[in-house]
Amino acid sequence: MARTKTLSDDEVLDSALALVHEGGVGELTFAALAGRCGLSAATLVQRFANKKVLVQRTLLHAWDRLDALTRDLAATAPHTPAGAIELLVGLSGQYEGVEAYGEGLLLLREDVRDPALRARGVAWEEELTAALDARLAGDGAGSALAAQWQGSLTWWAFRADRPLGEYLTERLGAFLAMVGEGDLP
Repeated sequence: MARTKTLSDDEVLDSALALVHEGGVGELTFAALAGRCGLSAATLVQRFANKKVLVQRTLLHAWDRLDALTRDLAATAPHTPAGAIELLVGLSGQYEGVEAYGEGLLLLREDVRDPALRARGVAWEEELTAALDARLAGDGAGSALAAQWQGSLTWWAFRADRPLGEYLTERLGAFLAMVGEGDLP
């Protein structure tokens, strides 16, 4: 008789992603994941074949979560420049502090090494910049704001002298004021 799964792949990948966030991709092993999710390492190998597949599936799962968050925020943020800032600040909520941001950069390294993960990054950029363009006046303004956001995240990480949301709201608002966008917080 076939044994039924006790956890869905999404639940297992949530556990895998938690391990990655805590200690990087190097900490994601079948043994560590077994300890975290309660399934045997042999069961996990049956599901994911090898570590390369496990890592890729885990990071694709992270992209799925980011896509869903982006869609949710885009559905609720006003179609104004202030709404564009709200959307980006909301996406930044995953960084509880400088350490979480630094760990995210390590994941980015993995994303650029894998063609499937790079493709997800390209698709997300298109989705995000379209959502930002819908809130801004000019063609390409969403791309410029997204680039400013990414740079501002990095500059904040060096300072870390105040809450990220406050810092981003100020920096992104100043940028939009400089390029002539109105209706700012």
